[in-house]
Amino acid sequence: MPTRPLSPHLGVYKFTYTMVTSILNRITGLGLSLGLLLLVYWLAAVAAGERSYARALSLLSTPGVRIIYAAIVIAFCYHFSAGIRHLIWDTGRGLERSQARASARVVLAVSVLLMLLIGYWLWVGGARAP
Repeated sequence: MPTRPLSPHLGVYKFTYTMVTSILNRITGLGLSLGLLLLVYWLAAVAAGERSYARALSLLSTPGVRIIYAAIVIAFCYHFSAGIRHLIWDTGRGLERSQARASARVVLAVSVLLMLLIGYWLWVGGARAP
């Protein structure tokens, strides 16, 4: 039996900045969708009454879930910044190779800045529970 070529194969592709940013955008979107389950659980606990809310609050304030919150914040910041980049691309602007490379750097810088601002506000600054 003759061997058949594998087509397409991952070895053919070169991982460029646009491919990496696109993959990260999809991964962060998936992460946000999964993180939405925490919000639905919290809302269902609020609607179910005081005992359910107290049980959910004790679960949702554990250190492991706080790490998940941090991952959701990181995913949100990157996905938000990359989404704005895609909206600009939809207008036909920024599609040249040099512009796309520069916008990838801007997305990374803006998402890190947003992460730092939101992280400061949530864990250090004014977001305090009563």
